[in-house]
Amino acid sequence: MAMTIHLDVVSAEEELFSGTVEEVIAPGIEGDIGILPRHSPLISQLRPGELKYKTSEGMESMFVSGGVLEVQPHMITVLSDTAIRAGDLDEQAATDARQRAEDALAGKDPEDMDYAKLQIELEAAKAQFEMFQRISKAR
Repeated sequence: MAMTIHLDVVSAEEELFSGTVEEVIAPGIEGDIGILPRHSPLISQLRPGELKYKTSEGMESMFVSGGVLEVQPHMITVLSDTAIRAGDLDEQAATDARQRAEDALAGKDPEDMDYAKLQIELEAAKAQFEMFQRISKAR
């Protein structure tokens, strides 16, 4: 029997996952973070990307738009503004969000624009689209 750790993934709207896992790979801002049971305590910001976790049934994943990761020796908590299960990803929605962010960056008056916010939205849309593409190829 493999060692396990408890994982909670929570977005602003709902709890998306709560259960035991064998491994987690999270998209940290400095690169992906691999977490196994009894990992040292850690707090990290997350970048938009794919959160992967291994359950007894196999590897699963979801998109997170960023957020915070907290690791304790027997528990992992992921808090994200937005999280979407891999099966619920919508290629057209990701493409549309990416196009809206690119258009906004290209055509607005610089004094009225929040470049940082638009850049974050663009990165999230790109990460979601790339995750959808990877998952589609694996099917």
